[in-house]
Order: sequence, then structure tokens, then C-alpha cells
Amino acid sequence: MIRVLLADDQTLVRAGFRSILSDEDDIDVVAEAPDGAEAVEQAGRHRPDVVLMDIRMPRLDGLEATRRIVADPRLADVKVIILTTFDLDDYVYGALRSGASGFLVKDTEPAELIHAVRVVARGDALIAPAITRRLIAEFAGRVRRPEPGPQLNALTEREREVMTLVAAGLSNDEIAARLVLSPATSKTHVSRIMTKLGARDRAQLVVMAYEAGMITPGWLTS
Repeated sequence: MIRVLLADDQTLVRAGFRSILSDEDDIDVVAEAPDGAEAVEQAGRHRPDVVLMDIRMPRLDGLEATRRIVADPRLADVKVIILTTFDLDDYVYGALRSGASGFLVKDTEPAELIHAVRVVARGDALIAPAITRRLIAEFAGRVRRPEPGPQLNALTEREREVMTLVAAGLSNDEIAARLVLSPATSKTHVSRIMTKLGARDRAQLVVMAYEAGMITPGWLTS
């Protein structure tokens, strides 16, 4: 059962999401929060698998709430999906850098919302990779790129190749097909890369790849 926390300052939005998700046999909405501070508190209390986090809320915004959840070692397994009104929101790139697993626009279709929760809960793929690539392409150039860390030097040539494909939004199966690997081998490569780089999930690998100059916007459009 996937346990979900809804964090949004609009009661009707929370009610709508709860209605959609509660109809699924494998998803349980365990708590709601009307602001970021409450979201952090409820995350600590319920330890959900996924938090749907509005980016603009009173008391504490979704960006800072995400940072606090990600920084709490007790909540290492909690995944955050940022909710935004606009698909190119300046704050979303910062949220991904802070540890959010992806983002969704609020007017997403119900089926896409359900799919997003399931995907992030299992940690298999980035949310809406095509949109995420576009967002990162838009904002990566605005962020001062640090020098590539020594961790990147620890990656093998194959791992670097896999990481660029992760950054392009490909799933494990798609990476396996492109590199002529088994899906299990592809997944193993991704897991090892995350361990070597200390990445929380695939979303952080995307950000790291762009910031390290391993991939540039538009490198892969398939």
C-alpha cells in the first residue's frame, strides 16, 4: 500500500486529490496539511511513501518544507512530488536540487496523478521526463555550475553513459534497450551511480548531470 500525504493550502484541491487517489486499491491518503510547517510535522508523524507538496503555502512554503523533509534522516524513504500551477515555475528547479523526486502541474489528468504517485513510490523513474527535461533546460543555465565533484571521477565510463541517459529522462527499460543491456543490469548501474554520488533518487541525478556539464539541454529528445 502506497501511503500519501497531501499538502496544499486549498481545501478543494486536497479534497479533489484525495477523491482521485482514494479510489485506488493500492493508495491510501494517510494525512493532509494546509501549510508547509504542518506538512513537515505530518511527514514526521506518518512517514508516508509520497508527499504531494504544493509549492506556495503559508507559514512555510513547499520548497523549504521539502528541504526539511529530505534533510531528516528518519524520513529518508519519503519521496516528495512538487505541485505547481505552472509547468515552468522558477521554484521547481530549486525543489529538485533540494531533493524533490519530481513535479506535477495541478491540472494534471487523474490518470497521470495516479501514475506519478506509483512511479515515485517505487523509485523507478522521473516524473514526466519530457516536461522535467524542458524545465531543467530552462533553468539550468541560471544556476552557477560548480566544478564537478570528485564523486563523478569514481564513475566508470559505462556509468557515465547510463547517467546521461537518466538525465535525458529515460527509464531503466529504455536505457537497457538503448545500450543493449538487460533491464536488471540497467537498474543495477543506476543504483550504483546513486550510491557513489550520494543521490537520493533519479531526479537528483538529472540535476547533477546538468550541473556537471555531462549533458546539455536538448542533447536527447527521444
